[in-house]
Amino acid sequence: MTLSLHTIKPARGSTKRRKLIGRGNSSGHGTFSTRGTKGQRARTGGRNKLKRLGFKKILAQTPKNRGFKSDKPKNQAVNLKDLNQSFADGAKINALNLFRADLIGTVEAPIKVLGAGELKLKNLEFTGVKMSQSARAQVEKLGGKIG
Repeated sequence: MTLSLHTIKPARGSTKRRKLIGRGNSSGHGTFSTRGTKGQRARTGGRNKLKRLGFKKILAQTPKNRGFKSDKPKNQAVNLKDLNQSFADGAKINALNLFRADLIGTVEAPIKVLGAGELKLKNLEFTGVKMSQSARAQVEKLGGKIG
């Protein structure tokens, strides 16, 4: 037998017949024909538009938490008293050095130096770091530079 369009058949077992529903009581799906009892979807033409279009699934997947969550990263706080233990006089303090000293978790998020505690180091040089007013006053009092 030659191979041509009218002789091609699908592989054995690869196709199944469609289940016939609603063909009388002897079919095994009699009386309600797998539609349950009563209701819109049991009737002819009855179908929920939202469910058919997939909106119900999308609605179910969206989070229902109230409020607002900002995309902006939060400031990482570093206190002046922590700088005393990790740095020496005249040190340059930036995001990378703070990360190496294990005072912050990541280099990407903004950093803010807070004035908690007393700074004992002199001539510190800060770059790429936000500062509170009390921290700024202590650093400038000890001859530090803020850039």
